[in-house]
Amino acid sequence: MVEKKEVEDILEKYRRKLEKGGGDLEGFSRQYKTFKKERINRKLTIYEILCNLCEKIISIKVNAKKREKLLESIKRVDLKISPEGSTSFAFFSGSLFIFIGVLIFILSLILGSFSFLIPVIFVLIGIIFIRLMIERPNRLATRLRLKIGDQMVLCILYVVMYMRHTSNLEHAVKFASQNINRPLSDDLKKVIWNIETGKYTTIRESLDVYLEGWRGYHNDFINSFHLIESSLFEPSEDRRIEILEKSLDSMLEGTHEKMMHYAQDLNGPITNLYMLGIILPILGLVILPMLGAFIGVKWYWIALFYNIIIPILVYSLGLSILEKRPSGESSATDVESNVFEKYKNINFLGLSLNPIIVVLPLFFLIMFIGISPLILKQDDIFGYRIEAGESYGPFSVIALLLSLAVPLAIAISLSVYYRLKTKNLMKIRENAKDLEREFAGSLFQLGNRIEDGLPGEVAFGKVAENMKGTTTGDFFNIVNYNIRNLGMGIKDAIFNSKIGAVVKYPSKIIISSMQVLLESSKKGPKIAAHSIMSVSSYMSNVHKVNERLRDLLSDIISSLRGQINFLTPIIAGIVVGIGNTIT
Repeated sequence: MVEKKEVEDILEKYRRKLEKGGGDLEGFSRQYKTFKKERINRKLTIYEILCNLCEKIISIKVNAKKREKLLESIKRVDLKISPEGSTSFAFFSGSLFIFIGVLIFILSLILGSFSFLIPVIFVLIGIIFIRLMIERPNRLATRLRLKIGDQMVLCILYVVMYMRHTSNLEHAVKFASQNINRPLSDDLKKVIWNIETGKYTTIRESLDVYLEGWRGYHNDFINSFHLIESSLFEPSEDRRIEILEKSLDSMLEGTHEKMMHYAQDLNGPITNLYMLGIILPILGLVILPMLGAFIGVKWYWIALFYNIIIPILVYSLGLSILEKRPSGESSATDVESNVFEKYKNINFLGLSLNPIIVVLPLFFLIMFIGISPLILKQDDIFGYRIEAGESYGPFSVIALLLSLAVPLAIAISLSVYYRLKTKNLMKIRENAKDLEREFAGSLFQLGNRIEDGLPGEVAFGKVAENMKGTTTGDFFNIVNYNIRNLGMGIKDAIFNSKIGAVVKYPSKIIISSMQVLLESSKKGPKIAAHSIMSVSSYMSNVHKVNERLRDLLSDIISSLRGQINFLTPIIAGIVVGIGNTIT
C-alpha cells in the first residue's frame, strides 16, 4: 500500500508539472521538447471550450452507435472533447436560437405587432444549427481523411523510391514524412515517435497499428504498405524491386478506379446542384415582378428565400458531394507556403501596401454613386414624387441604373482586392503548373541520360538543350547556368534560397522530385535514374486520372458555364426592366 501511494504521489507531482507547462525541461531531448510544444501545450479552440462548458452544465447522452462514431472522429482530429460535450453544445446553441424566436413571437403578440417572419428565421436557424453541430466532429474527420488521402499516393511513391536503393522501412517512412505536407507527415512522425518512446518495438508493429485506423476507408493504402513490408523478406533483389513497383501500381490503380466510379456517379448530384443553385433562382426571378406587384409579397420574404434558404441548401448539397469524394492525388498545384507570405502585399507607387488600403476608397466611391439618388433627392432627375407633403421615390430609370452600383461596389472591390493580392502568386502558380505538365517527359529524359552514364551536372545541360523554349527547358536551364557559370553543385543550383531553380518554380512535387534525385544519387547513377523514372511514371498516371475526370464531367460543366455566363445575366436584365415598368 505504501509503495502504491508513493507511485501515485510521483505521478501526481509530474502531472501537475506538465499541466503548468512542464516546468524545467532540462535534460529532455530536443525532439521531446518539440513534441511537447505541439501536443501538450496546444491551446483549446473556442469550439472545444464551449463543448466542455456545456457538458458541465448538462450532459446529453448519446446512443452507443453514434457515440462510437463520434469518439472515433474526435480522436482522429485530436479534439479535447467528449461525444456528450459536442452533442450538449449542439443542443444548447440550437435551443438558444429557437428560444429567441419563440420569445420574439410572444412579445409581438403582447405588443400587438404580430411578426411571423423573424421567429420562423430563428427557429429554422436553431434546427439547422443543431444538425450541423452534432455532425461537426464527423465532418472535421471526413475533411481530414480527404486531405490525408490526397497525400497517400505521394507517400507510397516516396517510400518506394527510397526503398529501391535502401531496404530500410524506418528510414523510408522518415524520408516520406520529411517530403510531404501535414497532416499525413504528422501521422508518419507519430509512427516513428511511438518506436522511439518504446510504445512499439519495431517499425512494422507501429505502422500496422496506424494502418488499422484506415481499414474501411483506404484499403489500397493498407495493401500497398503491406506489399512494401513483404519486400523486406525477399532474398532476390529483382523480386524485391518488383514487389515495390507492384505496391505503387496497386495504389495508383485503386485511386484511379475509385475516382472513375465517383465521377460516373456525380452526374445526378451535380445536376441537382445545378437546378437548385441556378435554375430555381432564375425561375424565381422570372415570376418575381408579378409576385411583388400583384400578390404583395414583401421584400424581406424574397430576401429570406434568396439570401438564406437557397444559399444554405446549395452549400449543404455541395458539401455532401465533396464529402463523398474518394481520396486520391489532388490536381491542384501545391505551391510552397512561404511564397504566399513573400507576396502578400503589393507594390504601389514604390510602397509595399496591403491591397485593402487601395480597395477601400474604390468601394466607398462606387457605393456613393449607387446611393446618390437617396442622398441628393433631385425631383427632376431621379423621379421623386411629393404626395401629402411626403416625398416618395426615386422612380426614374436613371436612379434604377445608378442603383446597380451598390452590388457592383461589393463585387468590384472584392474582385480587385483578390486580383491584386494574388496577381504575382497566380503567375508563379501558372509557371509551376506548366512545368508540372511537361515534367513527366523531361524527368524521363533526365533519367535516361543519367542511366547512360552521364554525370547529373552534364545531364541537366543536355535535357535543357532538348527542351529549349519550354517551361521545363527554362527550369533545367537555370540549374545548368548555376552549375556551369556559378560553380555550384547540383543541390545549390536547385535549392539555393536566392537563385536556385525552385525559387521561380516553388511547386512541392517538383521540389520533392529533385530531393529524390539528390538522395538517390548517393547510391549511384543507376538508382538515381530509376528513382527519377518512377516519379515520371507517377506524374503521368496522375495526369491521366485528372484528364479522365474532366472528360466525364465536361458536359455538365459546360452547361453550367453557359448558363452562368450568358443566360442568367440576360434573364436578370429582362426581369429588372419588367419590374421597373410595373413599379
